[in-house]
Amino acid sequence: IADFFGGSGTTAAVAEKLSRKWIVSDLGKFAIHTTRKRMIGVQRQLKQDSKDWRAFEILNLGKYERQHYIGVNPNLREEEKQKQLEAKEKHFVELILYAYRAEAVENFKTFHAKKAGRMVAVGPVNLPVTRLYVEEVILECREKRISRVDILGFEFEMGLFPNILDEAKTKGIDLAMKYIPREVFDKRAVEKNQVVFHDVSYIEVKPHVKINSIAVELTDFSVFYSQDSIDHAAESLKAGKNKIVVEQGQIVKVSKNKKGIITREVLTQHWTDWIDYWSVDFDFESKREIIAVKNEETDETEEYWTGDFIFENEWQSFRTKKDRNLELKTPLHECKPGRYKIAVKVVDIFGNDTMKIIEASV
Repeated sequence: IADFFGGSGTTAAVAEKLSRKWIVSDLGKFAIHTTRKRMIGVQRQLKQDSKDWRAFEILNLGKYERQHYIGVNPNLREEEKQKQLEAKEKHFVELILYAYRAEAVENFKTFHAKKAGRMVAVGPVNLPVTRLYVEEVILECREKRISRVDILGFEFEMGLFPNILDEAKTKGIDLAMKYIPREVFDKRAVEKNQVVFHDVSYIEVKPHVKINSIAVELTDFSVFYSQDSIDHAAESLKAGKNKIVVEQGQIVKVSKNKKGIITREVLTQHWTDWIDYWSVDFDFESKREIIAVKNEETDETEEYWTGDFIFENEWQSFRTKKDRNLELKTPLHECKPGRYKIAVKVVDIFGNDTMKIIEASV
């Protein structure tokens, strides 16, 4: 069964209940997330009924499109390879800036563009944004007296937040880190201005180690989202209307009564209000990501390791319409003595996922 407009996952859920093979796709992140929760619900019901249930995998095509953009012909000479790589990276940055609606600038070391009074830096195309890169951006800010910066990246180095943002703030620099979404490859989404660059979130977790077992507790989840401003919403509101605004990591309901009096209500009272779903892989490096690539010379398909690992949902907790509660600590997970890399993934109420990897010894 194939459904290329997955929506809420009804087709996949029915197919799974009938033990049919299925594949579902959707351009919307939240559609995929809703389908994931629904499929886990189907698995739990089948398990409860003592019936066989199967695992499923979520594939992100955006990553492979990125590899297509930055890949170079291996048969070229080293000098020609470098030229091709530079040309591809330049085109790639132009694509990102166009989607971000930023105006290109020149004669800067780290900055590529400007937008609404903020300078814009695009991080490395094929590497995570590192602390060293951010420090170079901060250094140029101080040299040229720049105080407001957006850094765009596909991935960010572990442990970068929130310390680097606090350090920049002490130096008078307003630093905003934003994820480059895979929608930048979708021309229709770009043309319709539907591409959203979300601010980076960070996760705090605590491992609880016992004899031959470990549990993970989610202790904090912080976001720095901003969408519209409270002042702008208050000015544009008509009497008797209200509007939801996201500003500085808070969701605020702005209302204006018939007399023109404006009230504000913060809807996110606690950090857990931002979380819709979280899951844990207790042994993240146990399964390598292997992909098949066609060799142009031999015309044969070869398998190779991408350098990444596959995240396996070994435990998860999420909200449903009927049950809004969220477990913040996993049950004890049995494991052999040794050192493990544990991956924790959080999906927020907008469908954006953030992952953190910690090490623990059992």
